[in-house]
Amino acid sequence: MTSSDDFSSGTGAEKRTGREVGTALRSDPIPPVLLRVPPDAPGHDAVAEVRFYAMHSYEWIVEGDIKACFDEIAHPALLARVRERVGDKRVVALAKAFLKSGILGEDHRLRENDTGTPQGSILSPLLSNVALSVLDEHIAHAPGGSATGTADRAKRRRHGLPNFKLVRFADDWCLMVSGSKADAQALCEEIAEVLATMGLRLSREKTLITHIDEGLDFLGWRIRRHRKRGSDRRYVYTYPARKAVKAVTGKVKAICRTTDTNLPLDALLSRLNPALRGWCVYFRPGVSTDAFSYLSFYTWQQVGRWLRRKHHRSAWKDLRRRYYKGDAWWPASEKGPLFNPATVGTTRYRYRGTVIPTPWPSTR
Repeated sequence: MTSSDDFSSGTGAEKRTGREVGTALRSDPIPPVLLRVPPDAPGHDAVAEVRFYAMHSYEWIVEGDIKACFDEIAHPALLARVRERVGDKRVVALAKAFLKSGILGEDHRLRENDTGTPQGSILSPLLSNVALSVLDEHIAHAPGGSATGTADRAKRRRHGLPNFKLVRFADDWCLMVSGSKADAQALCEEIAEVLATMGLRLSREKTLITHIDEGLDFLGWRIRRHRKRGSDRRYVYTYPARKAVKAVTGKVKAICRTTDTNLPLDALLSRLNPALRGWCVYFRPGVSTDAFSYLSFYTWQQVGRWLRRKHHRSAWKDLRRRYYKGDAWWPASEKGPLFNPATVGTTRYRYRGTVIPTPWPSTR
């Protein structure tokens, strides 16, 4: 299976097929055990749910990683789950034709595919979500899972049995366990067996079992419990993971390196500002002040080096006079200044639990 860069996003006929199948699947929504993520808060509800459970005795976490998720989904098992939701055989036939359509590679050769959903299509995320709902349903209805009542959960803990919750965002998921590390390891093996029914495998190298005091990376966030400064109390904090910070600084550096110095400063800022603003909006609901300050300094430094390369014969005071007008130390062009991440205020994302709006009608 090739990556999404190896083929186009699909023809008009493919898009119409995707819309028809997608509409049919959504008319019978995936059960509510799956976290529904609204478009105005991508990933934030999942991170808030991990934080909430970690503060309520779910301290051991199975950080799951499915090996080549889009590439190895078994077609017979996936189509069987589609048939459970869609009664129209024509729509099922369209979904099957989509899965068997093959992949056009960079060498312009069409290759047959017996497993997986072609990445880059408008239908692939929905079909992979249907495939992974087998995990949602298993965890929800297993003893100690989401469907277990409060009294039964308390009884299980008194008898030394674990309780667990699944938090999933697309193919990124983690299992929160209220129990011991041995319980988490046993549940990890159980999940591997459940995923095997869909032709999927857990990556042994990337699937980790960690304690909340050690922390975990999830959807770009670092979630960890540690002592509050100046206090003996311990809280669960969320802040940008090192990998996320490294990714955005690498992007800033790449933009400054690839933007031609013959172009005006506006050309550079028009590429930098949207990237910086989007990153800060995503990481605003967390303990992100230090990360924003570091990103601000790093960007200022990279833009300054770009200006020095552009005017390699000019002195620094000349560059300040020309490009640092409003603020003596912050670059700005005629159309506006460089976006400053350090000026972005942080906030707290409130945990909403199951009270999450969804555009799909209820089947109840």
